[in-house]
Amino acid sequence: MRGEAALVLGERAFVVRPSFAALVAAEADVGPLFALVDRAADGALGLSEMLALIWHCVDERPAELTREMLGQMMLDAGLGQMMPVMRQIFGQILQGR
Repeated sequence: MRGEAALVLGERAFVVRPSFAALVAAEADVGPLFALVDRAADGALGLSEMLALIWHCVDERPAELTREMLGQMMLDAGLGQMMPVMRQIFGQILQGR
């Protein structure tokens, strides 16, 4: 589906889908999304903000997965692996469908 990104963390694969509902939830968590995109462009995106965006956009999130677990999986995989996913989310924020 357009706007989706695959995220493989360890042995688990997730579909990251920045739906309207997911982005609204993320915005309630981290504040205005356009300001977040600006901070990211300036190299000032925080780890907690990155985790919040991905957390809210993971489609069909397993019930046993906690936000802390996801954050640790992201760190274990290396934050550089998150960049393609973040670009996809930011593209959806800026371009829409």
